[in-house]
Amino acid sequence: MVLALDVGNTNITCGVFADEELVASFRVTTKIPRTSDEYAIVLEELLEKNEIRAEEIEDAIICSVVPNIMHSLESALIKYFDIYPMVVEAGIKTGIRIVTPNPQQIGADRIADAVGAYELYGGPVIVIDFGTATTYDFVDAQGAFLGGVTAPGLRISAKALWEDAAKLPEVEIKKPDTVLGKETIHSMQSGLVYGQIGQTEYLIDQIRKETGIADAKVVVTGGLGRIISEGTAKVDIYDPNLTLKGINLVYKKQKRKIKK
Repeated sequence: MVLALDVGNTNITCGVFADEELVASFRVTTKIPRTSDEYAIVLEELLEKNEIRAEEIEDAIICSVVPNIMHSLESALIKYFDIYPMVVEAGIKTGIRIVTPNPQQIGADRIADAVGAYELYGGPVIVIDFGTATTYDFVDAQGAFLGGVTAPGLRISAKALWEDAAKLPEVEIKKPDTVLGKETIHSMQSGLVYGQIGQTEYLIDQIRKETGIADAKVVVTGGLGRIISEGTAKVDIYDPNLTLKGINLVYKKQKRKIKK
């Protein structure tokens, strides 16, 4: 089995793959500082909870946008799992051609999303990830990554509201039944969710207009992606595990021999 790790700003999303099948997934908080020993304990315990023994993990691949935890995380895999993990970074074979002026500036998570969307659902495709930031990326029919958009994520926007406006409370992010709110919480939820839906629809339209590809399919992922997907007809596919699947596809393209 292969352990795929998607290291984001909020969570480390972990997936265990048996070939192409995702057999287990779980999350670890990113923002808590941990030593390599602590990472190993957390990973082993969560694997066990999912009825997977540590010895069954034969290899690992990491996709990270948080450089400062990589040393401890990689060390945990080396020290306790006897695995030198593969890392998604510039120069690794992905099957996607990045044709932007500075390919190294494209986040590893966006590359994994692009690989997953293109390989699983075909191109041309607009892939949207509702994570800490909301990212919109376009991959053409030939697998070329042409560019993207980066916007504040829903949780960032919500946090800004209640932290920077003294009288606004912390609210649950959910879609209310109506746009017009009759009290503060409803109006905040409406602004956050319907505002994000409006942004999503506008950017999809603009990307299609600028590329001249009116029928480009739209694939969405990310924890809050379901809420937005259910609120618009412009989304074709919601795949909550797209990033992990993309990471596993990148792993498979390396044709690396499992050492154990």
